[in-house]
Amino acid sequence: MKILIIEDEHKIANSIKKGLEQEHFVVDVAYDGMEGLDLVLSEEYDLIILDRLLPSLDGIEICKKARAKGVHTAVILLTAKGQLTDKVEGLDAGADDYMVKPFAFEELLARVRALLRRPKSTVTSVLSVSDLTIDTASYEVKRDTKQILLTQKEFMLLEYLARNKGKILTKDQIINHVWDYESNILPNTVEAYIMHLRIKIDRNFPDKKPLIHTMRGFGYMIGERG
Repeated sequence: MKILIIEDEHKIANSIKKGLEQEHFVVDVAYDGMEGLDLVLSEEYDLIILDRLLPSLDGIEICKKARAKGVHTAVILLTAKGQLTDKVEGLDAGADDYMVKPFAFEELLARVRALLRRPKSTVTSVLSVSDLTIDTASYEVKRDTKQILLTQKEFMLLEYLARNKGKILTKDQIINHVWDYESNILPNTVEAYIMHLRIKIDRNFPDKKPLIHTMRGFGYMIGERG
């Protein structure tokens, strides 16, 4: 899953990014309010961690503008201002949660997981596609009870496909969601990772129906066909 951090204090932003990446999240960082808003409006994220006091545009305004543009991504607002009126203002602006600095990363991570567990179209801890199961908490993947070992990036790709089961995803959509904004990824990189997943999930189970499909001229889809 993909998270955006908008925080002008580089040390804090980079520390959060490192911690989240160790938990298998894809993370983008913006150190400026306007840059952050541009990413919010142009990229697809599962959650946004947003500092309140930012250069060029503060977090409250980013939240308001994002909601006005129809962006419903979950937002955790970070701030050194912990008065009740400050919290109410942040929540009224559209934030889903509020944390006062300084905070423990473990608490932030727990709040991230709690927000990502909230019901929306496909957010669950265990995803299934036919007899394939993907546990997003333990990172365990099984097909027909047999465990499948994946690399971190293979897992991220499979999770994204599974969360969009039955939908055709273009290479650009996959690149934007599975790799961070600064990665220089070519379309044939996606092809290579799809091939690796096919070997592990389909070809290693010759008696089972293939689950990963190429939709020529469009992209890729996971699910049973015919």
